[in-house]
Amino acid sequence: MIPDGELLRSRVVTALSPALEDALDRELDGYALVSPRDALLDSGDERGVITFESGVATLAYHTGTDRGGPPALADIGSPPYQFELYALEADALELPHRTETLRIPPGAAAERLAGDAELAARIREAAADGDDDRTEIDALEAFLENDAAVSDIRAAARENARERAEEWGFSEALGE
Repeated sequence: MIPDGELLRSRVVTALSPALEDALDRELDGYALVSPRDALLDSGDERGVITFESGVATLAYHTGTDRGGPPALADIGSPPYQFELYALEADALELPHRTETLRIPPGAAAERLAGDAELAARIREAAADGDDDRTEIDALEAFLENDAAVSDIRAAARENARERAEEWGFSEALGE
């Protein structure tokens, strides 16, 4: 479901705050693979997948329990973690990010996995800023898809241009 990205970092960490802060500071579009200590010792394939949109953790999935969203964060376990951070084009994450059952609230990963309330607040603030931008884009897209409104504006602009052309003595140059 998520294609391979460009590996940015891979290390064993005892705290996730610096790694999550790095994703936020980079305004990363991508994902992280988080394997808890049990998987490190057992060489198990169980791991958490957390995706990022503009640095904000957006969804979570746990491969061992096949659960998504906030329950997946609980399934990840406790440190130390093998943490791998990958960059990926935002378009590649568009479909997974629309899957509501996998979504997590902004700041949830920082609170639940890192226990960092300050970082969680920064992440929520960044998410709110991004939502404002998306709302403006959505409104513009909706307007541009409204053919009647666009046609009305074009007709009004043409009429205004004709009136100005007549006012300035260019009416012969218009050619109907």
